[in-house]
Amino acid sequence: MTEAVGWFSSVVLMLTIGKQIHKQWQEGTSEGVSKWLFVGQMTASAGFILYSWLVNNWVFVVTNGLMLLSAILGLVIVLHHRRHGRA
Repeated sequence: MTEAVGWFSSVVLMLTIGKQIHKQWQEGTSEGVSKWLFVGQMTASAGFILYSWLVNNWVFVVTNGLMLLSAILGLVIVLHHRRHGRA
C-alpha cells in the first residue's frame, strides 16, 4: 500500500508538471517564467536522484528522474521563446 501511494503521487505530480510545460509550449510564450526555476529544479532533482538511490527508494529515483527531464524540457522551451522574442 505504501508503494502504491508513492507511485500514485508520482503520477499526479508528473501529470501536473507535464500539463504546465505543454501549456507553455502551446501558448508560445514563457512570459514570467524564470530560467533559474528550471536550473534550480535540475539541481534539486539530481541531488534527490542520488539521495533516493542511496536509500534504495525507487519511487523517488524514477519521479526525480522524470522531474529532471521535465526541467530540461522547460528550460529548452524558455530559451527557445527568448531566442525568438516570445519571452
